[in-house]
Amino acid sequence: MEPGSVENLSIVYRSHDFLVVNKHWDLRIDSKTWRETLTLQKQLRFCHQLDFSTSGALCVALNKAAAGSAYRCFKERRVTKAYLALLRGHIQESRVTISHAIGRNSTEGRAHTMCIEGTQGCENPKPSLTELVVLEHGLYAGDPVSKVLLKPLTGRTHQLRVHCSALGHPVVGDLTYGEPSGREDRPFRMMLHAFYLRIPTDGECVEACTPDPFLPSMDACWSPHTLLQPLDQLVQALRATPDPDPEDGAPGPGSPSALLPGPGRPPPPPTKPPETETQRASCLQWLSEWTLEPDS
Repeated sequence: MEPGSVENLSIVYRSHDFLVVNKHWDLRIDSKTWRETLTLQKQLRFCHQLDFSTSGALCVALNKAAAGSAYRCFKERRVTKAYLALLRGHIQESRVTISHAIGRNSTEGRAHTMCIEGTQGCENPKPSLTELVVLEHGLYAGDPVSKVLLKPLTGRTHQLRVHCSALGHPVVGDLTYGEPSGREDRPFRMMLHAFYLRIPTDGECVEACTPDPFLPSMDACWSPHTLLQPLDQLVQALRATPDPDPEDGAPGPGSPSALLPGPGRPPPPPTKPPETETQRASCLQWLSEWTLEPDS
């Protein structure tokens, strides 16, 4: 697999106000020196974050007004996101709701990682909710693996990786929350990909679906043998989910009903607390740093 470069940047959505790029799996979206010189990172404003080793849909606002509109969508929980992943082991349930609260790990040597409530060193855990749908069972380099669709209903740091690890099925290639060193010598990347993204801003609905990277034609180590849920059906369900009214406080795209039809649905995700003065000041600072004004 070739490394990421400017030349192989893939754009999956384009408008006057937004770009959605298909982030390569080995690219960072920021650097320590971006404040010191005029760089592309200073002119662009990413509407959200992806981990260094996570590939897929990443939205870029092209002006200050668009950035503010996207920010409001994330703040009001109106954004729909879905990820593809290869997880260790064969998950027997077809659909799983993971609801472990997630906090920061204060254990020595693990200060930059997260953990679930009840584990040693877990500080300030917050309610977290992820929906998981099993797509396929197969083998990766001879080991049992499940291909899944993950839908985060909250937005905690490293949420999907932590939740999958807590389930006993870590992401293939995840060296932080996955198997002990020595087991992950075969994967060339972490097998987590931002597959689908919808941001219903005031001016337009930004919607993008990126190509599935977890195919045998892309990686000969991955050999699926049992299909449990066609991916295209879940994409149709995601696209058919109505966007919520920000005034009614409904969970909207984060609602479990989008992927779990029928009785026995889990409770809706926790209500997001009001924006603090610190958060608002951070957003205003973020918007004020624009190099290019939208009306210039």
